Amino acid sequence: MTKQGAVRGTVSADGTASFLGIPYAAPPFGARRFQPPAPPAAWTGTRDATTHGPTPPKAPYTPPFDALIPEAMIPGEDCLNLNVWTPSPGPGARLPVMVWLYGGAFANGAASTSAYDGSAFARDGVVFVSLNYRLGTDGFLHLDGVPDNRGLLDQIAALEWIRDNIAAFGGDPDRITLFGHSAGAISIGVLLNDTRARGLFHRAILQSGAAHHFLRPASARRITAHLAGKLGIEPTADAFAAVPLDRLLTAQAELRREIGARPDPAVWGEAALNAMPFEPVIDGLAPAGPDCGVDLLVGSNREEYRLFLVPTERLHLLSETKLRATAEAYGLDPDKALPVYRDARPGAVPGEIFDAMVTDWFYRIPAIRLAESVPGSYMYEFARRSSAFDGRLGACHGGELAYVFDRLDDPAYAPMTGEDPARAVADAMHGAWVAFATTGEPGWAAYEPSSRTTMIFDDTGPGVVKDPRAAERALWEGVR
Repeated sequence: MTKQGAVRGTVSADGTASFLGIPYAAPPFGARRFQPPAPPAAWTGTRDATTHGPTPPKAPYTPPFDALIPEAMIPGEDCLNLNVWTPSPGPGARLPVMVWLYGGAFANGAASTSAYDGSAFARDGVVFVSLNYRLGTDGFLHLDGVPDNRGLLDQIAALEWIRDNIAAFGGDPDRITLFGHSAGAISIGVLLNDTRARGLFHRAILQSGAAHHFLRPASARRITAHLAGKLGIEPTADAFAAVPLDRLLTAQAELRREIGARPDPAVWGEAALNAMPFEPVIDGLAPAGPDCGVDLLVGSNREEYRLFLVPTERLHLLSETKLRATAEAYGLDPDKALPVYRDARPGAVPGEIFDAMVTDWFYRIPAIRLAESVPGSYMYEFARRSSAFDGRLGACHGGELAYVFDRLDDPAYAPMTGEDPARAVADAMHGAWVAFATTGEPGWAAYEPSSRTTMIFDDTGPGVVKDPRAAERALWEGVR
Protein backbone atom coordinates (compact mmCIF):
# COMPACT_ATOMS: atom_id res chain seq x y z
CA MET A 1 0.00 0.00 0.00
CA THR A 2 1.46 3.36 -1.07
CA LYS A 3 0.09 6.77 -0.14
CA GLN A 4 -1.55 6.96 -3.58
CA GLY A 5 -3.09 3.47 -3.45
CA ALA A 6 -2.33 -0.23 -3.55
CA VAL A 7 0.04 -1.81 -6.08
CA ARG A 8 0.43 -5.43 -7.12
CA GLY A 9 3.81 -6.68 -8.29
CA THR A 10 5.48 -9.97 -9.12
CA VAL A 11 7.27 -12.49 -6.90
CA SER A 12 10.17 -14.34 -8.55
CA ALA A 13 11.23 -17.93 -7.96
CA ASP A 14 13.81 -16.85 -5.37
CA GLY A 15 11.19 -14.97 -3.35
CA THR A 16 12.15 -11.41 -4.26
CA ALA A 17 9.36 -9.10 -5.38
CA SER A 18 9.33 -6.40 -8.03
CA PHE A 19 6.90 -3.51 -8.44
CA LEU A 20 7.32 -1.68 -11.74
CA GLY A 21 6.13 1.59 -13.26
CA ILE A 22 4.79 3.22 -10.08
CA PRO A 23 4.20 6.96 -10.67
CA TYR A 24 5.99 9.23 -8.21
CA ALA A 25 4.80 12.41 -9.97
CA ALA A 26 2.11 13.47 -12.41
CA PRO A 27 2.74 13.29 -16.18
CA PRO A 28 4.87 16.36 -17.11
CA PHE A 29 2.89 17.34 -20.20
CA GLY A 30 0.09 19.73 -21.13
CA ALA A 31 -0.21 22.45 -18.50
CA ARG A 32 2.59 20.77 -16.52
CA ARG A 33 5.14 20.94 -19.35
CA PHE A 34 8.40 22.53 -18.16
CA GLN A 35 6.98 22.87 -14.65
CA PRO A 36 8.22 21.36 -11.37
CA PRO A 37 6.97 17.82 -10.79
CA ALA A 38 3.45 17.68 -9.35
CA PRO A 39 2.24 14.95 -6.96
CA PRO A 40 0.84 11.83 -8.63
CA ALA A 41 -2.89 11.25 -8.62
CA ALA A 42 -4.32 8.71 -6.21
CA TRP A 43 -6.14 5.67 -7.53
CA THR A 44 -8.80 3.32 -6.27
CA GLY A 45 -8.51 -0.43 -6.29
CA THR A 46 -5.16 -2.10 -6.94
CA ARG A 47 -2.80 -0.77 -9.59
CA ASP A 48 -0.97 -3.30 -11.73
CA ALA A 49 2.79 -2.90 -11.24
CA THR A 50 4.03 -5.89 -13.21
CA THR A 51 5.37 -4.03 -16.28
CA HIS A 52 7.61 -1.02 -16.74
CA GLY A 53 6.04 2.36 -17.28
CA PRO A 54 6.73 4.88 -20.06
CA THR A 55 10.21 6.34 -20.46
CA PRO A 56 11.01 10.06 -20.75
CA PRO A 57 11.15 11.32 -24.35
CA LYS A 58 14.60 11.09 -25.91
CA ALA A 59 16.31 10.52 -29.22
CA PRO A 60 17.93 7.11 -29.64
CA TYR A 61 21.69 6.78 -29.42
CA THR A 62 23.38 7.15 -32.78
CA PRO A 63 25.59 4.38 -34.23
CA PRO A 64 27.84 2.88 -33.03
CA PHE A 65 26.70 3.66 -29.48
CA ASP A 66 23.20 2.33 -30.04
CA ALA A 67 24.69 -1.19 -30.14
CA LEU A 68 26.83 -0.67 -27.03
CA ILE A 69 24.71 1.18 -24.48
CA PRO A 70 21.53 -0.46 -23.14
CA GLU A 71 18.47 1.71 -23.79
CA ALA A 72 14.72 1.29 -23.54
CA MET A 73 12.00 3.41 -25.12
CA ILE A 74 8.40 2.95 -23.94
CA PRO A 75 5.86 5.54 -25.20
CA GLY A 76 3.44 7.32 -22.90
CA GLU A 77 3.13 10.52 -20.88
CA ASP A 78 3.20 8.97 -17.39
CA CYS A 79 7.00 8.79 -17.55
CA LEU A 80 7.87 9.98 -14.04
CA ASN A 81 7.74 6.53 -12.54
CA LEU A 82 9.95 4.22 -10.51
CA ASN A 83 10.58 0.54 -9.93
CA VAL A 84 11.16 -1.34 -6.68
CA TRP A 85 12.82 -4.70 -6.03
CA THR A 86 12.61 -6.03 -2.50
CA PRO A 87 13.40 -9.26 -0.66
CA SER A 88 10.78 -8.50 1.98
CA PRO A 89 7.60 -6.88 0.65
CA GLY A 90 5.56 -5.37 3.44
CA PRO A 91 6.32 -3.05 6.36
CA GLY A 92 8.61 -3.86 9.23
CA ALA A 93 11.82 -5.18 7.66
CA ARG A 94 13.75 -1.84 7.73
CA LEU A 95 16.26 -2.95 5.10
CA PRO A 96 18.86 -0.64 3.50
CA VAL A 97 17.64 1.11 0.36
CA MET A 98 19.63 1.84 -2.82
CA VAL A 99 18.24 4.34 -5.34
CA TRP A 100 19.67 4.30 -8.87
CA LEU A 101 20.09 7.28 -11.23
CA TYR A 102 20.99 6.31 -14.80
CA GLY A 103 23.50 8.07 -17.01
CA GLY A 104 23.19 9.25 -20.60
CA ALA A 105 24.61 12.80 -20.79
CA PHE A 106 21.29 14.18 -19.50
CA ALA A 107 19.76 13.38 -22.88
CA ASN A 108 19.41 9.57 -22.78
CA GLY A 109 18.71 6.85 -20.26
CA ALA A 110 15.83 4.83 -18.85
CA ALA A 111 15.25 2.93 -15.64
CA SER A 112 13.44 0.14 -17.48
CA THR A 113 16.33 -1.46 -19.34
CA SER A 114 17.17 -4.96 -18.14
CA ALA A 115 20.69 -3.71 -17.44
CA TYR A 116 19.32 -1.91 -14.35
CA ASP A 117 17.31 -4.82 -13.02
CA GLY A 118 17.62 -4.75 -9.24
CA SER A 119 17.25 -8.47 -8.57
CA ALA A 120 20.84 -8.99 -7.41
CA PHE A 121 20.55 -6.19 -4.86
CA ALA A 122 17.27 -7.59 -3.51
CA ARG A 123 18.86 -11.04 -3.38
CA ASP A 124 21.53 -9.58 -1.11
CA GLY A 125 19.16 -7.91 1.34
CA VAL A 126 18.71 -4.45 -0.19
CA VAL A 127 15.52 -2.71 -1.32
CA PHE A 128 16.48 -1.38 -4.75
CA VAL A 129 14.73 1.52 -6.52
CA SER A 130 15.33 2.85 -10.04
CA LEU A 131 13.60 5.93 -11.38
CA ASN A 132 13.03 7.90 -14.57
CA TYR A 133 13.69 11.64 -14.73
CA ARG A 134 13.16 14.18 -17.51
CA LEU A 135 15.93 14.56 -20.09
CA GLY A 136 17.10 16.98 -22.75
CA THR A 137 14.95 20.04 -23.41
CA ASP A 138 12.22 18.98 -20.99
CA GLY A 139 14.63 18.23 -18.17
CA PHE A 140 17.53 20.66 -18.51
CA LEU A 141 17.17 23.36 -21.19
CA HIS A 142 17.20 26.84 -19.66
CA LEU A 143 13.91 28.62 -20.37
CA ASP A 144 12.99 32.00 -18.93
CA GLY A 145 10.00 31.94 -16.62
CA VAL A 146 10.18 28.26 -15.67
CA PRO A 147 12.46 26.47 -13.19
CA ASP A 148 15.88 25.28 -14.30
CA ASN A 149 17.04 21.72 -13.70
CA ARG A 150 13.62 20.13 -13.92
CA GLY A 151 15.25 16.70 -14.20
CA LEU A 152 16.91 17.26 -10.82
CA LEU A 153 13.58 18.36 -9.36
CA ASP A 154 12.17 15.05 -10.59
CA GLN A 155 14.93 13.21 -8.73
CA ILE A 156 14.11 15.12 -5.54
CA ALA A 157 10.39 14.35 -5.96
CA ALA A 158 11.22 10.66 -6.35
CA LEU A 159 13.37 10.74 -3.21
CA GLU A 160 10.47 12.34 -1.34
CA TRP A 161 8.15 9.59 -2.56
CA ILE A 162 10.70 6.99 -1.43
CA ARG A 163 10.98 8.63 1.99
CA ASP A 164 7.20 8.50 2.38
CA ASN A 165 6.53 5.04 0.92
CA ILE A 166 9.57 2.78 1.04
CA ALA A 167 8.78 1.33 4.48
CA ALA A 168 5.76 -0.37 2.87
CA PHE A 169 8.23 -2.30 0.66
CA GLY A 170 10.46 -3.32 3.56
CA GLY A 171 12.91 -0.42 3.27
CA ASP A 172 14.36 1.88 5.90
CA PRO A 173 13.71 5.55 5.00
CA ASP A 174 16.57 6.53 7.30
CA ARG A 175 19.13 4.40 5.44
CA ILE A 176 18.94 5.46 1.79
CA THR A 177 21.96 5.27 -0.52
CA LEU A 178 21.66 7.28 -3.75
CA PHE A 179 23.94 5.96 -6.48
CA GLY A 180 24.39 6.74 -10.13
CA HIS A 181 26.61 6.62 -13.18
CA SER A 182 27.83 9.45 -15.41
CA ALA A 183 24.96 12.00 -15.61
CA GLY A 184 23.38 10.21 -12.67
CA ALA A 185 26.55 10.68 -10.62
CA ILE A 186 26.85 14.31 -11.72
CA SER A 187 23.26 14.77 -10.55
CA ILE A 188 24.26 13.49 -7.13
CA GLY A 189 27.19 15.93 -7.07
CA VAL A 190 24.67 18.74 -7.50
CA LEU A 191 22.14 17.32 -5.03
CA LEU A 192 24.83 17.16 -2.34
CA ASN A 193 24.76 20.98 -2.40
CA ASP A 194 20.98 21.37 -2.78
CA THR A 195 19.15 22.14 0.47
CA ARG A 196 15.95 20.67 -1.02
CA ALA A 197 17.62 17.26 -1.10
CA ARG A 198 19.11 17.47 2.39
CA GLY A 199 18.05 14.50 4.50
CA LEU A 200 16.51 12.60 1.59
CA PHE A 201 19.57 10.34 1.25
CA HIS A 202 22.27 9.41 3.71
CA ARG A 203 24.96 7.74 1.60
CA ALA A 204 25.96 8.18 -2.01
CA ILE A 205 27.98 6.31 -4.61
CA LEU A 206 29.16 8.37 -7.58
CA GLN A 207 30.39 6.33 -10.55
CA SER A 208 32.24 8.27 -13.26
CA GLY A 209 30.81 11.65 -12.40
CA ALA A 210 31.20 14.20 -9.60
CA ALA A 211 30.70 17.95 -9.19
CA HIS A 212 32.60 19.61 -12.04
CA HIS A 213 30.14 19.54 -14.95
CA PHE A 214 27.44 22.20 -15.22
CA LEU A 215 26.42 25.20 -17.31
CA ARG A 216 26.50 28.73 -16.06
CA PRO A 217 23.35 30.69 -16.95
CA ALA A 218 25.04 32.69 -19.72
CA SER A 219 26.17 29.50 -21.47
CA ALA A 220 22.76 27.91 -20.97
CA ARG A 221 21.10 30.90 -22.65
CA ARG A 222 23.43 30.54 -25.65
CA ILE A 223 22.46 26.91 -26.07
CA THR A 224 18.76 27.74 -25.77
CA ALA A 225 19.08 30.43 -28.41
CA HIS A 226 20.98 28.09 -30.73
CA LEU A 227 18.41 25.31 -30.40
CA ALA A 228 15.54 27.78 -30.90
CA GLY A 229 17.26 29.07 -34.03
CA LYS A 230 17.57 25.55 -35.40
CA LEU A 231 13.85 25.08 -34.88
CA GLY A 232 12.90 28.53 -36.17
CA ILE A 233 11.12 29.51 -32.96
CA GLU A 234 11.41 32.04 -30.16
CA PRO A 235 13.46 30.83 -27.14
CA THR A 236 10.41 30.54 -24.86
CA ALA A 237 8.76 27.67 -23.02
CA ASP A 238 5.52 28.12 -24.97
CA ALA A 239 7.35 28.02 -28.30
CA PHE A 240 9.26 24.85 -27.39
CA ALA A 241 6.07 23.23 -26.09
CA ALA A 242 4.45 23.77 -29.49
CA VAL A 243 7.21 21.92 -31.39
CA PRO A 244 6.24 18.32 -32.29
CA LEU A 245 8.18 15.98 -30.05
CA ASP A 246 9.86 14.01 -32.84
CA ARG A 247 11.15 17.22 -34.40
CA LEU A 248 12.41 18.49 -31.04
CA LEU A 249 14.26 15.27 -30.29
CA THR A 250 15.89 15.26 -33.72
CA ALA A 251 17.10 18.82 -33.19
CA GLN A 252 18.47 17.87 -29.76
CA ALA A 253 20.55 15.08 -31.26
CA GLU A 254 21.83 17.39 -34.00
CA LEU A 255 22.80 19.96 -31.38
CA ARG A 256 25.03 17.47 -29.56
CA ARG A 257 26.78 16.54 -32.81
CA GLU A 258 27.33 20.19 -33.70
CA ILE A 259 29.13 20.85 -30.42
CA GLY A 260 31.43 17.89 -31.03
CA ALA A 261 32.18 19.08 -34.57
CA ARG A 262 32.82 22.69 -33.53
CA PRO A 263 33.75 22.90 -29.83
CA ASP A 264 34.02 26.70 -29.69
CA PRO A 265 33.60 28.20 -26.18
CA ALA A 266 32.43 31.45 -27.75
CA VAL A 267 29.43 29.56 -29.13
CA TRP A 268 28.77 26.92 -26.48
CA GLY A 269 30.36 28.16 -23.25
CA GLU A 270 31.28 25.35 -20.84
CA ALA A 271 29.61 22.77 -23.08
CA ALA A 272 32.43 23.20 -25.61
CA LEU A 273 34.71 21.11 -23.39
CA ASN A 274 32.35 18.29 -22.43
CA ALA A 275 29.99 18.29 -25.46
CA MET A 276 26.90 18.19 -23.22
CA PRO A 277 24.34 20.87 -24.12
CA PHE A 278 21.96 19.53 -21.47
CA GLU A 279 23.30 19.57 -17.93
CA PRO A 280 22.55 21.30 -14.63
CA VAL A 281 22.36 25.09 -14.87
CA ILE A 282 24.14 26.62 -11.88
CA ASP A 283 26.05 29.83 -11.15
CA GLY A 284 28.87 27.78 -9.66
CA LEU A 285 29.40 24.49 -7.91
CA ALA A 286 31.97 23.50 -5.31
CA PRO A 287 32.57 19.98 -4.02
CA ALA A 288 30.18 19.08 -1.23
CA GLY A 289 32.38 19.77 1.78
CA PRO A 290 32.54 18.16 5.22
CA ASP A 291 29.08 19.34 6.30
CA CYS A 292 27.10 17.64 3.53
CA GLY A 293 25.91 14.97 5.95
CA VAL A 294 26.33 12.15 3.42
CA ASP A 295 28.80 9.25 3.42
CA LEU A 296 30.53 9.00 0.04
CA LEU A 297 31.99 6.29 -2.17
CA VAL A 298 33.29 7.81 -5.39
CA GLY A 299 35.45 6.72 -8.31
CA SER A 300 35.98 6.27 -12.01
CA ASN A 301 37.19 3.81 -14.65
CA ARG A 302 40.79 3.69 -15.76
CA GLU A 303 40.16 4.21 -19.50
CA GLU A 304 36.84 6.05 -19.52
CA TYR A 305 37.20 7.89 -22.79
CA ARG A 306 37.93 4.79 -24.85
CA LEU A 307 34.16 4.34 -25.13
CA PHE A 308 34.14 7.42 -27.36
CA LEU A 309 37.39 6.69 -29.24
CA VAL A 310 37.45 2.96 -29.98
CA PRO A 311 34.01 2.22 -31.52
CA THR A 312 34.34 5.34 -33.71
CA GLU A 313 37.88 4.32 -34.84
CA ARG A 314 39.26 7.61 -33.54
CA LEU A 315 41.76 6.03 -31.14
CA HIS A 316 44.39 5.52 -33.85
CA LEU A 317 43.36 8.47 -36.01
CA LEU A 318 43.60 11.25 -33.44
CA SER A 319 46.47 13.59 -34.22
CA GLU A 320 49.23 15.05 -32.09
CA THR A 321 47.87 18.49 -32.98
CA LYS A 322 44.46 17.63 -31.51
CA LEU A 323 46.12 16.15 -28.42
CA ARG A 324 48.16 19.29 -27.76
CA ALA A 325 45.20 21.61 -28.40
CA THR A 326 43.06 19.69 -25.93
CA ALA A 327 45.75 19.84 -23.26
CA GLU A 328 45.90 23.61 -23.70
CA ALA A 329 42.11 23.90 -23.58
CA TYR A 330 42.17 22.05 -20.26
CA GLY A 331 44.74 24.46 -18.86
CA LEU A 332 47.79 22.18 -19.08
CA ASP A 333 51.15 23.00 -20.64
CA PRO A 334 51.50 20.32 -23.36
CA ASP A 335 55.29 20.40 -23.19
CA LYS A 336 55.20 19.54 -19.49
CA ALA A 337 52.07 17.43 -19.18
CA LEU A 338 52.20 15.13 -22.21
CA PRO A 339 55.63 13.67 -21.38
CA VAL A 340 54.29 12.69 -17.95
CA TYR A 341 51.47 10.73 -19.55
CA ARG A 342 53.84 9.19 -22.09
CA ASP A 343 56.34 8.06 -19.46
CA ALA A 344 53.74 5.62 -18.10
CA ARG A 345 52.67 4.46 -21.59
CA PRO A 346 55.73 3.75 -23.73
CA GLY A 347 54.92 3.60 -27.41
CA ALA A 348 51.38 4.97 -26.97
CA VAL A 349 49.80 6.70 -29.95
CA PRO A 350 48.30 10.19 -29.47
CA GLY A 351 44.80 8.74 -29.10
CA GLU A 352 45.88 6.61 -26.15
CA ILE A 353 47.45 9.61 -24.44
CA PHE A 354 44.31 11.59 -25.25
CA ASP A 355 42.19 8.93 -23.52
CA ALA A 356 44.31 9.09 -20.36
CA MET A 357 44.27 12.88 -20.21
CA VAL A 358 40.55 13.30 -20.96
CA THR A 359 39.70 10.51 -18.51
CA ASP A 360 41.51 12.50 -15.84
CA TRP A 361 39.90 15.84 -16.73
CA PHE A 362 36.37 14.52 -17.19
CA TYR A 363 36.15 11.82 -14.51
CA ARG A 364 39.09 10.99 -12.24
CA ILE A 365 40.17 14.42 -11.00
CA PRO A 366 36.58 15.56 -10.20
CA ALA A 367 36.14 12.33 -8.21
CA ILE A 368 39.35 13.01 -6.31
CA ARG A 369 38.34 16.60 -5.56
CA LEU A 370 35.00 15.44 -4.19
CA ALA A 371 36.66 12.81 -2.00
CA GLU A 372 39.17 15.40 -0.78
CA SER A 373 36.32 17.72 0.22
CA VAL A 374 34.45 15.18 2.37
CA PRO A 375 36.67 13.52 5.02
CA GLY A 376 36.00 9.82 5.40
CA SER A 377 35.05 9.30 1.75
CA TYR A 378 36.03 6.09 -0.03
CA MET A 379 37.70 5.96 -3.46
CA TYR A 380 37.69 3.20 -6.07
CA GLU A 381 38.92 2.66 -9.61
CA PHE A 382 37.50 0.11 -12.04
CA ALA A 383 40.38 -1.28 -14.12
CA ARG A 384 39.03 -4.57 -15.53
CA ARG A 385 39.66 -4.38 -19.27
CA SER A 386 36.99 -5.64 -21.65
CA SER A 387 37.84 -8.08 -24.43
CA ALA A 388 35.49 -6.22 -26.79
CA PHE A 389 36.98 -4.65 -29.93
CA ASP A 390 39.96 -6.98 -29.68
CA GLY A 391 40.68 -5.72 -26.20
CA ARG A 392 40.99 -2.09 -27.25
CA LEU A 393 37.83 -0.95 -25.44
CA GLY A 394 39.62 -1.43 -22.13
CA ALA A 395 38.16 -0.28 -18.81
CA CYS A 396 35.94 2.24 -20.55
CA HIS A 397 33.06 4.47 -19.49
CA GLY A 398 30.18 2.28 -18.35
CA GLY A 399 32.35 -0.82 -18.22
CA GLU A 400 31.70 -1.25 -14.49
CA LEU A 401 27.91 -1.40 -14.70
CA ALA A 402 27.53 -5.12 -15.39
CA TYR A 403 29.76 -5.78 -12.38
CA VAL A 404 28.01 -3.37 -10.03
CA PHE A 405 24.61 -4.83 -10.92
CA ASP A 406 25.99 -8.40 -10.96
CA ARG A 407 24.41 -9.03 -14.34
CA LEU A 408 27.25 -10.59 -16.28
CA ASP A 409 24.81 -12.85 -18.14
CA ASP A 410 22.54 -10.03 -19.31
CA PRO A 411 22.79 -9.76 -23.14
CA ALA A 412 22.39 -5.99 -22.82
CA TYR A 413 25.92 -5.79 -21.42
CA ALA A 414 27.62 -8.28 -23.76
CA PRO A 415 28.74 -5.75 -26.42
CA MET A 416 30.66 -3.83 -23.77
CA THR A 417 31.89 -6.54 -21.39
CA GLY A 418 33.08 -8.88 -24.14
CA GLU A 419 33.02 -12.64 -24.07
CA ASP A 420 34.81 -13.29 -20.77
CA PRO A 421 33.44 -11.10 -17.96
CA ALA A 422 35.17 -11.69 -14.65
CA ARG A 423 32.97 -13.28 -11.97
CA ALA A 424 35.44 -12.41 -9.20
CA VAL A 425 35.25 -8.71 -10.10
CA ALA A 426 31.45 -8.76 -9.97
CA ASP A 427 31.48 -10.51 -6.61
CA ALA A 428 33.90 -7.96 -5.19
CA MET A 429 32.38 -4.82 -6.67
CA HIS A 430 28.71 -5.65 -6.16
CA GLY A 431 29.56 -6.87 -2.67
CA ALA A 432 31.33 -3.62 -1.82
CA TRP A 433 28.34 -1.56 -2.98
CA VAL A 434 25.96 -3.64 -0.84
CA ALA A 435 28.30 -3.42 2.15
CA PHE A 436 28.54 0.37 1.84
CA ALA A 437 24.75 0.74 1.62
CA THR A 438 24.32 -1.56 4.61
CA THR A 439 27.08 -0.37 6.95
CA GLY A 440 28.62 2.79 5.47
CA GLU A 441 31.92 0.97 4.86
CA PRO A 442 32.79 -0.80 1.59
CA GLY A 443 35.65 -2.86 2.99
CA TRP A 444 38.79 -0.73 2.69
CA ALA A 445 40.27 2.38 4.31
CA ALA A 446 38.93 5.86 3.64
CA TYR A 447 40.59 8.24 1.19
CA GLU A 448 42.86 10.72 2.94
CA PRO A 449 45.19 13.23 1.25
CA SER A 450 48.14 11.74 3.12
CA SER A 451 47.61 8.23 1.71
CA ARG A 452 45.02 8.53 -1.10
CA THR A 453 43.90 4.95 -0.55
CA THR A 454 42.11 3.65 -3.65
CA MET A 455 40.54 0.25 -4.20
CA ILE A 456 41.36 -1.09 -7.67
CA PHE A 457 38.92 -3.60 -9.17
CA ASP A 458 40.60 -5.69 -11.87
CA ASP A 459 41.35 -9.27 -12.92
CA THR A 460 43.92 -9.81 -10.20
CA GLY A 461 41.21 -9.27 -7.61
CA PRO A 462 40.44 -6.17 -5.57
CA GLY A 463 43.54 -4.52 -4.19
CA VAL A 464 44.35 -1.28 -2.41
CA VAL A 465 46.79 1.15 -4.03
CA LYS A 466 48.19 4.30 -2.47
CA ASP A 467 47.92 7.35 -4.75
CA PRO A 468 47.67 5.63 -8.16
CA ARG A 469 49.38 7.52 -11.01
CA ALA A 470 50.52 10.21 -8.63
CA ALA A 471 52.55 12.16 -11.20
CA GLU A 472 49.55 12.49 -13.50
CA ARG A 473 47.30 13.50 -10.63
CA ALA A 474 49.77 16.19 -9.62
CA LEU A 475 49.55 17.82 -13.05
CA TRP A 476 46.02 18.98 -12.23
CA GLU A 477 46.79 20.71 -8.93
CA GLY A 478 45.49 24.25 -9.27
CA VAL A 479 44.12 23.43 -12.73
CA ARG A 480 41.15 21.11 -12.24
